Amino acid sequence: MSEADAARPDMVQAGTSNPLSRLALRRVLIDTWHENVAYMHRDCEVYRAEGFKALSKVEVRSNGRSVLATLNVVDDKGIVACGELGLSKAAFAQLDVADGHTVTVAQAEPPASIGALHRKLGGERLGQEDFRAIVHDISAHHYSKIELTAFVVATHRDELDREEVYFLTQAMVEAGARLDWREPLVVDKHCIGGIPGNRTSMLVVPIVAAHGMLCPKTSSRAITSPAGTADTMEVLAQVELPIERLQQIVQQHRGCLAWGGTAQLSPADDVLISVERPLALDAPGQMVASILSKKIAAGSSHLVLDIPIGPTAKVRSMPEAQRLRRLFEYVARRMKLSLDVVITDGRQPIGQGIGPVLEARDVMRVLENDPRAPMDLRQKALRLAGRMLEADPDVRGGDGYAIARDILDSGRALQRMNEIIDSQGRRPFDHHHPELGRLSFDIPARGNGVVSGIDNLQLARIARLAGAPKVPEAGVDLLRKLGDTVRDGEPLYRVHASYPADLEFARQACARSSGYQIGRAEDVPHAYVEF
Repeated sequence: MSEADAARPDMVQAGTSNPLSRLALRRVLIDTWHENVAYMHRDCEVYRAEGFKALSKVEVRSNGRSVLATLNVVDDKGIVACGELGLSKAAFAQLDVADGHTVTVAQAEPPASIGALHRKLGGERLGQEDFRAIVHDISAHHYSKIELTAFVVATHRDELDREEVYFLTQAMVEAGARLDWREPLVVDKHCIGGIPGNRTSMLVVPIVAAHGMLCPKTSSRAITSPAGTADTMEVLAQVELPIERLQQIVQQHRGCLAWGGTAQLSPADDVLISVERPLALDAPGQMVASILSKKIAAGSSHLVLDIPIGPTAKVRSMPEAQRLRRLFEYVARRMKLSLDVVITDGRQPIGQGIGPVLEARDVMRVLENDPRAPMDLRQKALRLAGRMLEADPDVRGGDGYAIARDILDSGRALQRMNEIIDSQGRRPFDHHHPELGRLSFDIPARGNGVVSGIDNLQLARIARLAGAPKVPEAGVDLLRKLGDTVRDGEPLYRVHASYPADLEFARQACARSSGYQIGRAEDVPHAYVEF
């Protein structure tokens, strides 16, 4: 600030408490998805005196706490009045003071790491301290959505080298909480995503926990998919648990299936995801840092990682899968995490249902050894559980699958799952006759032949348009899979919805593309995978 500026009474430096900058706090019930937003009325004296502009960054202080927020200017006194400062839900929770409390507001200083961000935008390679500074500012919500987007795009355009990915992963772990289970072997399983219905975690956890291995599964909710593990588990039990309760359940039952949002594990990852998903960016370096930082922060010592390959999966070819595998292995080795990467069949959805209730139905049918259980979901879960069991020094290599199958067939996995459900807080659910969306329609085959292709992305989109995961009983029930013979007019799948508008959106999407191809048996793509 110049000497001339310093002499002006209406200029206030960040962090000072000019009496004119005092306002009454108001909680504004707007979910801004991991972005701190402040709201100020255009006619507010503070707004005019401070020289604020829309989208400028402000610092809000009260009771020794402060938050940085992006300013939105409003003309409606129903949102905020002239003597008030509104904060979005996320920002209000961080400031942690009551509605009506006096706060001060001033222009915010740029984040300390902005210089490193500018160098990355210029294509430079960043060092360990640069990434630490950037991730610290991201975790502390010092970056606006525009600055976050710049970082995500810069690391996507100029792909991070493997050491930069390691620096980013390490910084993301250091920026949040880290669980310590005080055991030498803590196992977990993760899929890179993109395959609808792939609810293997809900089978792997009870199998491995029934064997006695510690498997604390903290999962995410769906962001662009029709269901995440947490969304599907929520059909059966509570998933939003205090971290202390989560630890009690894991110690008692050797496993859990809970939402990870309450644990503050790798918080920068949640903020970065909020801009990556709308941009549909999923750069390999960011993906590796995101997954490994969450698992290491959750206290895992051994991770089985599922990389599906298929024409409409995230990874489309074996060379691409092998490059991604090598990057995961390099970073995991540097972070002292034992990693077992498995390349699997991603040519089509796993199981029969897409959507929380339908996927919960499939999981429970597998656990109960129901004849209607989808065999592909059962087999994949057993293979993955087998690989996890082989991390046990008492299990010989190659024996894991047979042990997992025995635990499932004997009913021990079902018993353990019921114990976990009861401990987390059981919800009423009849998986024999699940309550699905009351509105539905079938999509028929156009012509005779064999199902030669299924588009994962289109089926996921149709299920989301039908209402999933927000409406748990909505989704897509698959009646035919790859290689099945069909006749003209026979149903390929059934769409369920609870609201007429959702049903119509899904119907329009199906009219544009059903997501199915009917051809000859030799047209079915081969699966170049490990199992």
